[in-house]
Amino acid sequence: MANPILPLWECIPDGEPRQFGDRVYLYGSHDRYGCDNFCDYKLKCWSAPVNDLNHWVCHGHIFQTRSDSDHESSVPHTDKELYAPDVVEKDGKYYLFTYIAGSKGCVSVSEKPEGPFTFLSTYEYAPEDAGDYGIYNDPGVLVDIIDGKEKSCRVYIYYGFEGSNMNELDSETMYKVLPGSLKKHVLDDRREIHPTQRFYEASSPRKIGDTYYLIYSPRKGARLVYATSDQPTGPFVYRGYIIDNGIDYPAGNNHGSLCRIGDQWYVFYHRMTNNTMFSRRACVEKVTILPDGTIPPVEMTSLGFEDSLDPYIPVKAETACVLTGGCFVTEKDLFRRVVTHITDGCVIGYKYFDFGEDDSTKTMELAVKIAGMGCKGRLHVMIDGTDTEGEISKIAIGGNGGATSASEDSEDAKEGDNVPETVPYDSVGRRLPGIEIGVVETGLGDGVYRARVKNVTGRHALYFVADLGVERGTWPGSFFTDRVICELEEFVFLK
Repeated sequence: MANPILPLWECIPDGEPRQFGDRVYLYGSHDRYGCDNFCDYKLKCWSAPVNDLNHWVCHGHIFQTRSDSDHESSVPHTDKELYAPDVVEKDGKYYLFTYIAGSKGCVSVSEKPEGPFTFLSTYEYAPEDAGDYGIYNDPGVLVDIIDGKEKSCRVYIYYGFEGSNMNELDSETMYKVLPGSLKKHVLDDRREIHPTQRFYEASSPRKIGDTYYLIYSPRKGARLVYATSDQPTGPFVYRGYIIDNGIDYPAGNNHGSLCRIGDQWYVFYHRMTNNTMFSRRACVEKVTILPDGTIPPVEMTSLGFEDSLDPYIPVKAETACVLTGGCFVTEKDLFRRVVTHITDGCVIGYKYFDFGEDDSTKTMELAVKIAGMGCKGRLHVMIDGTDTEGEISKIAIGGNGGATSASEDSEDAKEGDNVPETVPYDSVGRRLPGIEIGVVETGLGDGVYRARVKNVTGRHALYFVADLGVERGTWPGSFFTDRVICELEEFVFLK
């Protein structure tokens, strides 16, 4: 299953992946189709077998704050939107921790990981033990099993908005906060900390070996970063970022976590649609945890759980992992999403295709389905990169409008830097040398446009670079400034 990993009409952001038994379960918020706001009044759950991650099953509604024609409300105290839940297992039962906008958070229980979940209680705590007035923003929960004995476990909840908090919970009830357990600033989140590091939201704890990890979203919210500690109560120390959904892609917030499935670690995260912060969809990338506990940053790809994509099967344009120059994925209707607003210089990219080892021919055919916009144009077809001059540049928009590195933390995350609070989410990644294998001439109207391109073998990134075909800087060219060339729906290579 390519990215996004769920059916393309489904929007599950803020993903918390959990393996229970022989299945992987994905819990998260539920964004609405074509919406102008975050989240929904219901939560859903999807799962897949650990040995078949390309076939996800929807388990339907597992919790809701408003009744509808098929479901009663799950809570007695609020009807507000549900955000960013987590689920853990203890003693054969599954506990759902929910963040409800502007309301007291609550804990619910089920006999099955897919729910439905039954309301147990809002959190019970003394006022001095609540880090954010009992809301428990974006709760992430860790069941820390001691000496391999679940009966002797301790349970911790991490949460907060613009401040990192944690409490210990009573492991019998799972909703009573232990007196005196509040710890604020489980990592250094002073205002002086650089926004690529400073805690913002989206707490997600994991224990890997003897090391405790806290995955979270920093003030530069397009990133997922992580901190580690040798104690569940911290202090946690920032170690680096895992993924940034705003490099060469319309940026937004980010929220997700790590999951080991078999011998492979994955980071689950989300991407935006409609050039907004909303209608976010679940994606995944493979990651590596090194012996020293660090996690090298990974790029966004179109792969999902695949090792490579097949270019000889029709590819939906919306699976692009590179969208620059102002183009973006938009929803036409439930069945059709396209890359729209393709203007001169826009780049639409996919990583990675395996073209096989057929070198018996010099060329192959490419068919591209577009929605015409009354304008002729060209799509230059590139592999590996978009720089035909062989120069590699690495430029990003820094917090002060200057140039900084988008892909490395070493210089852009110095403690105490005087940076503004308005932090740009988007960045420009490395511009790699590439090879043009052909050009597709597009016409005025809707249609399938074909071109002969050079035969390709092996594994490559693929890019379409849009070209209006009008000479820039001329009087005729001035009439075509910012003119939309077409919308890309899908494409396929043919032999």
